[in-house]
Amino acid sequence: MSTRPAAGALCVILLSALPLAAQPDPADLSDLPEQTTPEWLSDTITRPHANVATSALPPEITVMPLGAVEIEAIGLLPPAITGLPRDLWGASETDTLSRLLGAQPVQGLPAIQAFTETLALAELDPPADADPDRAALFLARLDLLLARGALDPAQALIERASPRNPDVFRRWFDISLLNGYAERACAAMAANPDIAPTLPARIFCLARSGDWSAAALTLDTGEALGRITEEEGDLIARFLDPELSDGAAPLPPDPALTPLTFQMRSAIGERPATTGLPLAFAHADLSDLAGWRAQLDAAERLTRSGAIEPAQWLAIYTSRVPSASGGVWDRVAALQRFDGAILAGDTSGTAARLPAAWEAMEGAGLEIAFAEIYADHLLRLPLTGEAGLLARRIALLSSRYEQVAQAAVPQSEDERFAFAIATGQTATAPPAADMVANAVADAFGPTPPEHRYAWFLQNNRLGEALLRAALVLSNPGRDPADLTDALALYRAVGLETVARRAALQLILMRG
Repeated sequence: MSTRPAAGALCVILLSALPLAAQPDPADLSDLPEQTTPEWLSDTITRPHANVATSALPPEITVMPLGAVEIEAIGLLPPAITGLPRDLWGASETDTLSRLLGAQPVQGLPAIQAFTETLALAELDPPADADPDRAALFLARLDLLLARGALDPAQALIERASPRNPDVFRRWFDISLLNGYAERACAAMAANPDIAPTLPARIFCLARSGDWSAAALTLDTGEALGRITEEEGDLIARFLDPELSDGAAPLPPDPALTPLTFQMRSAIGERPATTGLPLAFAHADLSDLAGWRAQLDAAERLTRSGAIEPAQWLAIYTSRVPSASGGVWDRVAALQRFDGAILAGDTSGTAARLPAAWEAMEGAGLEIAFAEIYADHLLRLPLTGEAGLLARRIALLSSRYEQVAQAAVPQSEDERFAFAIATGQTATAPPAADMVANAVADAFGPTPPEHRYAWFLQNNRLGEALLRAALVLSNPGRDPADLTDALALYRAVGLETVARRAALQLILMRG
């Protein structure tokens, strides 16, 4: 999981003083996708048809003991860590919040990626209309993590809640498969009477437990009843009897690959490449068994989404010496040459190799990971001129941004502008600044600007406003005035760290 910026304590907002002009229609959700289940989840749980009654008895009344915690309120990060109020969701509707979470991009502005991950993991009171049986917001939080490949925090969140809900268990089962804990997932399925596995899932678990004859009988029964398709049957038959694959043509590619079928194909020696698959599958390529090239590709993808720590990416990048050139190999070579120079304390060597290494990182979208790892090293070296400017620019993209600005004397108008943002002071854009820089400067001007999120704040919808602003900041094609509004919102409610880091990334990561 990526390093999360501290949110800081939210300030008291004088709602009556907030402007009412330029408000969006809060009921307009036309630009948001409907909440849907990720298409790549395995079909592991059977469910009765929603319109068919399963009992003639009166509906059961659910009683929750005093002090019981609803699933929607469960998180890994308490308010003391996030700085967010427990009632952040306020009066917002669960469906709206779920759709806003689902609309967040897999890869966007890193500061906003980190913040929305914090929201997904935070302990917060449920919205007023939350249905604990449906767990719609909890599922949306999980799906945001899964879309970014953040399997470990998603698994921890589920296990904090206990995966009794079938939809939650389905996600936990797939995470366990992708993390290499298939036996544990199958044992949990067998021990939970509320979970009814589909036939492919049951066959898989019977085989993993060593009951091959029962697995084969279940396959035959499923095919006879038409509950297992011909394609599923071919894969499962080879999974149960690997000799069937000897001399046979490989199975055709599966356009709807799931973790369950991925595991079966891997077991018969037909493991699909994870390139182009959802990020959750990339974890399978982080082990040494995948080969270094596959490890490199997976590490880059998961680092860009914030799913793994920069140190894990660096360990893979520096584990071997590249024996080829072009593409990722050139990036690895540039990074390793720079890494060797900076670890040796070679000032001139570092100055010479830094530009190539940084260009490679920019090309791969790995600037923040690089900055977090090397900022301290760069600041300890007496770099001057262009190398010094570049070193400080890189350090401003790290979590050390404020210390950098406080300790150094700006050497250019651009640097003066960045230092002002980093320290939260009034910022004036350089004379030749583009529209994005001017939009950032407006948010950091001497007078806090009016913003279009006032209606949400006045109507107790702070979390909804933050999610809407997150979409704006993660979309580089938005109108500059929208960027100003979004940054102004974060500053107005005390999320200064998020605002400053987002602003620095907007002006320093654009080429």
